[in-house]
Amino acid sequence: MSSLGAALLQLTAELVDISSVSHDEDKAAAFVAGTLSGADHLETTRIGNNIVSRTSLGRSRRLLIAGHLDTVPPNGNEHAAIDADRCSGLGSADMKGGVAVMIELAKRLVAPAVDLTYVWYACEEVEQRYSGLIEIENLAPGLLAADAAVLAEPTSAVVEAGCQGVLRVAVRLGGERAHTARSWMGVNAIHRLGMLLDLVDGFDERMPALDGCEYRESLQAVRVDGGVANNVVPDEVRLVLNHRYAPDRTKDEAFEAIRGLLSPVIDTQLGDQVDLEDFSLAAAPNLDHPLLALLVVASGSAPRAKLGWTDVSFFSARGVPAANFGPGNPQLAHTAGEWVGRADLELVLASLEKLASSQA
Repeated sequence: MSSLGAALLQLTAELVDISSVSHDEDKAAAFVAGTLSGADHLETTRIGNNIVSRTSLGRSRRLLIAGHLDTVPPNGNEHAAIDADRCSGLGSADMKGGVAVMIELAKRLVAPAVDLTYVWYACEEVEQRYSGLIEIENLAPGLLAADAAVLAEPTSAVVEAGCQGVLRVAVRLGGERAHTARSWMGVNAIHRLGMLLDLVDGFDERMPALDGCEYRESLQAVRVDGGVANNVVPDEVRLVLNHRYAPDRTKDEAFEAIRGLLSPVIDTQLGDQVDLEDFSLAAAPNLDHPLLALLVVASGSAPRAKLGWTDVSFFSARGVPAANFGPGNPQLAHTAGEWVGRADLELVLASLEKLASSQA
């Protein structure tokens, strides 16, 4: 193992051992700020539990690299363990390995070819209204200005372009109450779910290819509530749907497509409703942007679509093209046995260093 690889594993382990479950990132933020205290080439600002460090070299382009400090709650994996060439423990893959790479990169790159902004932020794993990015934007929006952004989310050191959007759709089906002994006198709202669920199950999973990356939409029923009493025909049932939509559609277009799919079952005379309860915007891949195109070259691998949602959406919605690129297998995120490997840590560091040293 190289000395650099060993140092990255050790730094990741130190970060894992600092508890930083969402809303409790104070110690992690203090650790990051402390490690950068001697970096005279950076201007470092702390806003809440968010750390922003920037170079000001007058370069023609600025690249922003961001990573979140928080983790999900522990699952018997609170402490880090280094075994051969991997570090395991809470948040090692999602995403303290990425945070470690960012710290090392920030210390190493004294005179990059592009100006750099590093953002370590809080509360990514909870509702977006708590996001540290929003806190920074509200108090010092200029700190987030950039030509392009890279989110150091776990991607197994492969560029994952853009992200899919998310809709939470609530469907209310009505009925008419009756005694179950005279059920023919009522309309059973729960029984009406059968046809609706058939439509959901038959959803056409669109797989559009954008910038050479294939996205895959999905529609899943994730919650159902209904029923009045054990001897009453129910007059209402509520179903919640989770829809992942590709970035070639807007949020409104995606919602209208779901409404159209369900329309054969919807009966307004029975009080049926289809409502958009919550959403997260999709982000286009934007791999034609010079900095993101260079990132793909620097990574040495073909890019792929991000099927989940990440904060690339935050930047994309503000006119900043963004991509996901970080160490760790995304399929291990939030699992008890998550880990990050030395090879990923070294490759992501080398790729980002190469990108920042290139003329875009």
